Amino acid sequence: MGDQELTAGELRTRGHYLGSNVSYNLKKLVEAGYIHHERSEADRRSVLVRLTRKGEAVRDMLKELFERHLGSLEAVGNVNIGDLETVNTTLKRVERFWIDQVRFRL
Repeated sequence: MGDQELTAGELRTRGHYLGSNVSYNLKKLVEAGYIHHERSEADRRSVLVRLTRKGEAVRDMLKELFERHLGSLEAVGNVNIGDLETVNTTLKRVERFWIDQVRFRL
């Protein structure tokens, strides 16, 4: 979610959150101080969420960890960012194939 301010629905549709119990988990993150939430001025039915400083610290720590892992993956495993992008594209295609198999009973 980065520096964006999003609704719970947007978290799911943009792929930031893949679970089904978004509201429950957001409530727990708010209680723990990682997320700030407030009613939208434009649509009072929706709640906007954004990271607090504590949440930003966790995000920054994870970003650093992923960058360190990528460096190790390149140095030790000879796998670069282009390889990972290809793998991600391929896995998305495989996922789409299986979703269609189930959905259309092929």
